[in-house]
Amino acid sequence: MFETPVIDGRIRSIAPGFRAMSVHVDATSAGEGILDPSLLAEACACVLAGDPAWAEPHLASWSDAYVRFGAKPNRTPCSAQALRKRVLKDGAIPPINPIVDLYNAISLKYAIPVGGENYDAYARRPFLTVADGTETFDTVMNGEEINDPPLLGEVIWRDDVGVTCRRWNWRQGTRTRLAAAKGRMWFVLEALETMPDVALAEATDALVEGLKALMPGCMIVSQAIHAAE
Repeated sequence: MFETPVIDGRIRSIAPGFRAMSVHVDATSAGEGILDPSLLAEACACVLAGDPAWAEPHLASWSDAYVRFGAKPNRTPCSAQALRKRVLKDGAIPPINPIVDLYNAISLKYAIPVGGENYDAYARRPFLTVADGTETFDTVMNGEEINDPPLLGEVIWRDDVGVTCRRWNWRQGTRTRLAAAKGRMWFVLEALETMPDVALAEATDALVEGLKALMPGCMIVSQAIHAAE
């Protein structure tokens, strides 16, 4: 029912220690649950306390990887770094909707980029690759829908139609954006060598448990994914 995401072998030269957990969810027949209202606040408190212990090394590794494909991490940081900076500056981040709040909380608590996508909007499988610069990327700028294509050599998530997330996990496109806890969804947790394997497993388990609470009876398929040989 779900196609396994593919990781381009060229990613190995940019981030040799990269590995990820893919989580597919089918909530078409699921019930309506609730998200623990304290989850996001507790994750923000972890950040303010300086947790987790691997946060700074892990996010520094992401900055290094961004530099290797030509991005400027101080200007366009990875998603986990951007969230963490907001919490350190403002003390918290405002809730958006339960499904986004869940994966943002996991990202903050475990200092890991976590993406959530509307799988039903995908054209075949997600593909992490290196852009040739001709791909399309649907986004909004100044209130208007525009195409903002990636740069040559940029790491992107894409499908058969175009880019779904630019600069690896920096910005999601509008076409596959996840807005509600219904239908089929896809989540990805992305780690580098400075994040312990046990922490990646814990983060995945926490996401899965949150999804089950939010969508009782949903079907979940989790799997590790690595770059192609």
